[in-house]
Amino acid sequence: MDELQHKMDDAAAIVRDAGGTIIGRTRLQKVAYFLELAGLGPGYRFEYRYYGPYSEELAEGISAAWVFDMVDETEHAAKWGGTYSIFKATDKAGPPDNGLRARFAKELTKIDAILLELAATAAYLKTEGGYDEPWKETHRRKPDKASKERLEAAKQVFRDLRGLQEELRTPKQLPDI
Repeated sequence: MDELQHKMDDAAAIVRDAGGTIIGRTRLQKVAYFLELAGLGPGYRFEYRYYGPYSEELAEGISAAWVFDMVDETEHAAKWGGTYSIFKATDKAGPPDNGLRARFAKELTKIDAILLELAATAAYLKTEGGYDEPWKETHRRKPDKASKERLEAAKQVFRDLRGLQEELRTPKQLPDI
């Protein structure tokens, strides 16, 4: 139960610290990934999946957090025909952190989900995949999402995140991509 408890606490804390609500499983994964890159995460391991960096530990943790009423998850119909989840922290998630981690997490939740996914993918491909041209590889892997305009916007999002984390003086520097 200890390992599951940690996963559950960590997942609920991400939602709580990000302002109490995160819209979408993909966004939850990317917020957690950027927190790890900035040295503000609980130590999740990520692997590459279709939607970019993905942590099975986080997926297990958020499911357990829902079962134990630390987060509410509601599914909604998306315009494109699928569904998406909205995660809301409950009082059982504990009091919010109003420090560095919360400030960074809250900004991450404001970013367009596709741009956040593209930026996280490029960062992952650089740091974990060793790609010298991670934006080019991101375009190759995600041609439907990575139009020229979106890639440029995702690059700006990443530059803005680097500026924010430099301003906040996070424990780790985001990679130079």
